[in-house]
Amino acid sequence: MILVTGATGFLGAELAKELILRGNTIRCTKRDTSTIPEILLPYPAKIEWVDADLMDSFALEAALDGVTQVYNCAAWVSLKAADKAPMIRTNVTGTGYLVDLCTEKGIRMVHTSSVAAVGEAKPGELITENNHLDPSLESDGYAISKLESEMEVWRGIAEGLDAVIVNPTIIIGPSAGVEGSGQIFETVRKGLKFYTKGTIGFVDVQDVAKCMIALMESGISAERYIINAENRPYQQIFTEIADKLGKPAPAKLAQPWMMELAWRGASVWSTLTGNSPAIDKTSARAASVIREFDNSKIKKAIGFEFRPLSETIAEVCQVLTQ
Repeated sequence: MILVTGATGFLGAELAKELILRGNTIRCTKRDTSTIPEILLPYPAKIEWVDADLMDSFALEAALDGVTQVYNCAAWVSLKAADKAPMIRTNVTGTGYLVDLCTEKGIRMVHTSSVAAVGEAKPGELITENNHLDPSLESDGYAISKLESEMEVWRGIAEGLDAVIVNPTIIIGPSAGVEGSGQIFETVRKGLKFYTKGTIGFVDVQDVAKCMIALMESGISAERYIINAENRPYQQIFTEIADKLGKPAPAKLAQPWMMELAWRGASVWSTLTGNSPAIDKTSARAASVIREFDNSKIKKAIGFEFRPLSETIAEVCQVLTQ
């Protein structure tokens, strides 16, 4: 039996669907308050849903009964300052519980991390899996939670866990809706006027799922892989999305001081309304930074070729304009 944690999320749902399309009957965890994603509704006979929060070790142990493979996609993501400490504690502790159980039961794991947990390269060089984040210099709660969760997996590997870690860049796809990376498309659709100087990696959600499955089936263990299709300047991405949506491309450069004002204003508004800020300090500053990622390790390991990013952008925009 295959278990997918976090299957109600963007990546987890796509991964579950890909596994089903390959002929598998799977088990998926969800919270009792979670809504089953629309893309998984056509497959009720292929999915055994179980209520199991990662913080409930007893429910996790029950969910792992008869399981031989685990894809761990579960994580709490929040930009709220008040959520920083509990988010780190939840993501790290929950991963630790799962690692301990998989180690004890001899279950193979593919763990989903993020490039947020990967360090910086020297200027002019691509970021690789060998670049390690310095936690003493990091203030972003999400990055810290992903790094420390990875450390739990590495601890498990040292204790005999059979596992691989993936570090995707920004994941895009039509099923994201207007949440997460879907906000990029929605913001452009509403009329984005500014762009930033930064560059970042992007990847199709289906490619991430396919890479995870290929790694699970490869027998490779004790490795981490950056999953990235292309590195693109934000301005180029915004312009291409705007073109596909028939909207004006952003034409004004947002200077770093403007981004500082933006995140500070968003923080105040978040405090007043109780909603998540549209942008936080980390993402505002990252928008003007060039981070380019090397995908040669994953391509060599499983012989994978990524879908051109322009095809994914066109697909997402087509869904938004229907």
